Amino acid sequence: MRRLLLTAAAATTAMLALSACGTSEPAADQAENKPAEHITLTGADGKKVELDGPAKKVVGTEWNVVEHLVSLGVAPAGVADVKGYKSWDKAAPLTNTPKDIGTRGEPSMDTVAALAPDLIVATSDLPAAALTQLRKTAPVLDLKAADAADPIGRMNSDLDMIAKATGTTARAGELKKGFEAKLAEGRQELEKSGHKGTELAFADGYVTGNQVSIRPYTSGSLLGAVNEKLGLKNPWTMKGDLAYGLATTDVEGLTRLGDVEFAYIASDDDKSSTPFTGALAGNAVWKSLPFVKAGNVHRLPDGVWMFGGTASMESYVDSVVAALKK
Repeated sequence: MRRLLLTAAAATTAMLALSACGTSEPAADQAENKPAEHITLTGADGKKVELDGPAKKVVGTEWNVVEHLVSLGVAPAGVADVKGYKSWDKAAPLTNTPKDIGTRGEPSMDTVAALAPDLIVATSDLPAAALTQLRKTAPVLDLKAADAADPIGRMNSDLDMIAKATGTTARAGELKKGFEAKLAEGRQELEKSGHKGTELAFADGYVTGNQVSIRPYTSGSLLGAVNEKLGLKNPWTMKGDLAYGLATTDVEGLTRLGDVEFAYIASDDDKSSTPFTGALAGNAVWKSLPFVKAGNVHRLPDGVWMFGGTASMESYVDSVVAALKK
């Protein structure tokens, strides 16, 4: 009987020891095996996007969303027109070698499908039929491409949506704070150099055949909004489109600007984007413009995407401040 009691006691002690061992590290095990938080998003088209957790393998069909991804620390698996992005958006360089999925307006459905992404981030610039096709491959977060009513707010909203989808909301907060600090710094620098209220006309231009097309960036454009935050005035009087705040004019239309500062961004990789030093160089109207005669035409550094995110806009601020302080 005594032997049985001792055996039972030993067994009980062993069970308690095992039980204690089993409860000493369950929190760590449970944390490792804890399922990812479900994410629900609503795109610009009103369609809900359901994700089982933060997306890791992401495809971007437009350069602004690609810039957001890169800035958030997410290396995109697929990018539309990789070569074009590298040329026009050097403010947020790609940190990997993503698959080129075709053009921004017409991505290759087969190429995207082969990547088997967790998420595709697109914009309202993509045709509805293309969005429908992409949804057969993976969840598609459709963002509003631009909004002339609040261009900076739209940029930040898109950044926040992508951050939520990829689990990088803390980083998004840092980016927005950094951008606000850059605006304040730029405004202060311009005021100190006597450029508070300076009129700055920003435009881009393209040559198609023998025809030069010029696009004024009105106050509804992203760059126009940034200029106003810097304390600059926008001398363009025409109305821009409801999305990007862009207008259209020709060289004769520039005669209405008067004595202003004129700035543009081009790309050496796209010779059609440099009419101000190319096709218009010998144009009599162009040469007669007050800002041309005064030498107040500024080609800002290449690689700042005019419709990009916080990285491009911070680079733009630095470029404008440097140009006007010369």
